Formats: sequence, C-alpha cells, structure tokens
Amino acid sequence: MSGYFTDLWGGAVSLLEGMWVTLKEFPKRPVTVGYPHEHLKMYRRFRGHVELIGGEDGSPNCIVCSMCERACPSNCISMTGEKPEGSKKKVLTSYILDFTTCSLCGSCVESCNFNALKFSNEYNLASTRREDFIIDLLERLAEQNKASGGGDD
Repeated sequence: MSGYFTDLWGGAVSLLEGMWVTLKEFPKRPVTVGYPHEHLKMYRRFRGHVELIGGEDGSPNCIVCSMCERACPSNCISMTGEKPEGSKKKVLTSYILDFTTCSLCGSCVESCNFNALKFSNEYNLASTRREDFIIDLLERLAEQNKASGGGDD
C-alpha cells in the first residue's frame, strides 16, 4: 500500500515540475518560423551540398584533376573533362553530384587545391523524386552566372 502512495506522490511531483517548465517557457517568444512565407537566414558556415566556384569570366575554377572525386568516401562525384585542341589545360565538361549518397563530410572541398569547390547555403532540398538529388553542378554554375548577370551565356 505504501508503494501506491509513493508512486502517486512521485507522479504528482512530476506533473508539477512539468507544469512549472511550461509556465516558465510560456511568455517567451516562439522560435518557430512560418516556413512557406518566411525563410531562415543560414549561417555563413552552413554546409549544404557542394557547389562549383566560378572565376570572373563565369567559367569554373576546376582544372579536372579529380582530387575531389578520389577523396570522396561515398563515390558520389563523377566528373569528365576534355583537352581542346591547341589548349594546354583540360576543360570541365561534366560535374555530377549524386546527393542521395553524399555524406557531407567535406573531403572533396578540403582536397581541392584550386578553390573550385565550396559548400552551398541551400537548405530547402525537399523532393519526392530521386532524380532531383542528382545535381549537374556545371549547369547549376551556368544558371547562377546567368541569374547574377555574369558570364556570356
């Protein structure tokens, strides 16, 4: 019988503690954001998916050394490049990121010695289709250059 009253007393104390926390937090301003109408401002160091960095002319800084592709533990990066006739350097022709397998470890960004990769600040990547997470970063860079008014595209 004493166990019953002990449990009853413990439950009442627990209820009062919970109510006290509720009363203490009630007057504070809510942290919730009304999502479709309001957007969060991401921190500068937020690590979204990987993006290519373009030069002043809008072309990517990537020299197709494939260091990022080799450093990736998830094998989510695939890139191709070709060497045009009369040119000394390779030109990036395709840079595909399979974000479905990316672990956001940052090995690709750290291994790039040519300032060609960075993390984006994009956080709204919700979709129901797997194809939406296979991102052509070269095409994305061209779209960003077009939107910002840079580049000749």
